[in-house]
Amino acid sequence: MNFLAGINVALFAFVIAIPTMVQADAGEGREIYQKHCAECHGAELQGGLGSSFLDHVWNYGEGPRTIWMTVKYGIPNLEMPAWKDVLSDGEIKSVVGFIVAQDKNSALVPPPMPEQVKTEIYGLALEVLDDSLDEPWSIAFINKTQALVTDKTGKLYQMLNGKIQKDFIRGLPQDITNINQAGLLDVVLDPDYADNGWIYLSYSQELAKAKDEKRARAMTRIIRGRIKDGNWIDQQILFEAPEEFYSTTRHHFGSRIVFDEQGYLYFSVGDRGAKEQAQDMSRPNGKIHRIHKDGSIPKDNPFLNQRGAIPSIFSFGHRNPQGLATHPVTKEVWSTEHGPMGGDELNHIRSAKNFGWPEITYGINYDGNIISAFTEKDGMEQPVHHWTPSIAVCDINFYAGDLFSGWKNNLLVTSLKYRDLRRLVIEGDKVVHEEVLLRGIGRMRSVTVGPDGAIYVLVNEPSLILRLTPIVDNKD
Repeated sequence: MNFLAGINVALFAFVIAIPTMVQADAGEGREIYQKHCAECHGAELQGGLGSSFLDHVWNYGEGPRTIWMTVKYGIPNLEMPAWKDVLSDGEIKSVVGFIVAQDKNSALVPPPMPEQVKTEIYGLALEVLDDSLDEPWSIAFINKTQALVTDKTGKLYQMLNGKIQKDFIRGLPQDITNINQAGLLDVVLDPDYADNGWIYLSYSQELAKAKDEKRARAMTRIIRGRIKDGNWIDQQILFEAPEEFYSTTRHHFGSRIVFDEQGYLYFSVGDRGAKEQAQDMSRPNGKIHRIHKDGSIPKDNPFLNQRGAIPSIFSFGHRNPQGLATHPVTKEVWSTEHGPMGGDELNHIRSAKNFGWPEITYGINYDGNIISAFTEKDGMEQPVHHWTPSIAVCDINFYAGDLFSGWKNNLLVTSLKYRDLRRLVIEGDKVVHEEVLLRGIGRMRSVTVGPDGAIYVLVNEPSLILRLTPIVDNKD
């Protein structure tokens, strides 16, 4: 449940003034639910005409206040009616408390891990390789038996034959901060790794806190180094912003890294919670950057000669891009980015293009306020695809292996909020089909196609590394 953009702003000011909700009367809430809500949402809250309240997915904003508001005022133009003329504020509070409590209780008993899942083309075999990490974020394969895995807490692990090694890599930077969305994030190997051994990392770098600061400031940083005898060595800084651009917020770091066929390195930096900076070319925030492998700036970067612009910027107007991938046929870069409440985007990245945030968006703010009245403007790119409500879209990867031949060149997409893995069929710049492959296991953080052609998924809540292989190829 959620708000729609047309609700009066004054309404939100009123709701913000509502005292923090205390434990509601569970018996009264259950009674009200069965009388007024069960017909649409199911007697056991399992869903029906309306959505389920047991899958931990709140399409239009979670939290008691937000849900209270939705129940009271409804969602204009959708099937959710307003109950303000039927239920008192106290009764609404009781039913919201009951719903939220049932959702939390269901989360305590997660569904069993399926061993097999049926999709449109394949039966999938699911194998849990590891459940020992705190919050796995990214995986990079060295070969069929070796990989590197980042844990957001600041540790880099080796994985051998599907098993995470107990000893993590020593000597990583000590200024990695792990708060909220900050942490040790992406890991990518150099295209010529076999010859040069370079490994690329993105992380949230925290500055030393000044005496007058209540909280240290942080920003996305890109480095590379090598591993020898379990130690991180030869570190080089490829990108770090001037200190005046660091922020005390701990979200919207972006931080995905990808190489294209020419060997250029692309990386994303989120808007860091300052949306207007995504349009400011003197700031790295809200941009996708392009550099050489050694950190130098390509001579044909679009804003290299623009006065005051950050020379590494390749495209701008992004909110929080946490997915980057190179198309196996066109060799062009694609991205996914988190929208606010609505408006998650899939974008085809091209030089100098403005992707609009926050001047255009299909989403609204988390408090229901309008961010922009426009979804399109001249000179600003439209997303190839957008998800409204938001699915909290995260990592992406084009399938280019051999095990799933029927999915060749399809885009694999992870979702944090809907806790699913999706497959998109793309023709040109249009998504012509979307299928949910896997759902309900946890927050899908990252997806990678291994050198063996299997699909590897990193899951949070619970923290898992999954390996997906086909059971039967019904198409071939």
